[in-house]
Parts: sequence; structure tokens; C-alpha cells
Amino acid sequence: MELLFPLLLVALLVPMFLGIRRQKREAEAVATMQESLKIGDAVTTTSGLWGTVVDLDDDTVDLEIAEDVVTTWLRQAIREVRTVDETTADESGTDETPAATAEETPEQTETRLTKD
Repeated sequence: MELLFPLLLVALLVPMFLGIRRQKREAEAVATMQESLKIGDAVTTTSGLWGTVVDLDDDTVDLEIAEDVVTTWLRQAIREVRTVDETTADESGTDETPAATAEETPEQTETRLTKD
């Protein structure tokens, strides 16, 4: 009975200690990745936006999110650097959207918008 409290204490503290160590290693890996960004990297932000690094400062990163559309983000907002395999798989057209979309005539658009 005397050993029950110390064993219970150890059983609760060891997983907590190991979790803190794992979390610390992951935070260091993310900080290293954010510091090693370079121009031309394809990245994903914490909000899920995909872009390409076009300029870097000490605290900020300029991302091109569309042709001639550049936004400024804090370095801490960069979640991951996408690899070439991920970007080519996403752009290969494997999703279910049709390759060519037909344009609507103005009459079709008006009908679609006013349809109740």
C-alpha cells in the first residue's frame, strides 16, 4: 500500500514527460523548416493556402498564390514545404473535375441566377 502512491505518480508523470519531449522536437523541426525557406519553394500556410515563395525577410514571406498575386505572411504561418511529388500529383488532373469547361451564354447565366 505504501508503494501505490509513488507508482501511480510515476505512471502519470512518465507519459506526460514523453509527450512534452515529442512536442518540443516537433516544434524545433517546424522552426528549422521555417528558417530554411528559400525562394521558389512551394508551401502551405496554416490556413491551408498554397503558394510559392517569391521574397523573404527576417519575419515575413511573400507568397505568390496566383499569377501576379503576391501576399505577405509571417514565417510562422508556413506549415509545410510541399514536395515536387505532391504538386505534380495535384496538378495532374486526377480529381473528378472535367478538363475543359464550357462557358455559359449571358442568357443561360441569367436563367440560372433567377431560377427559383
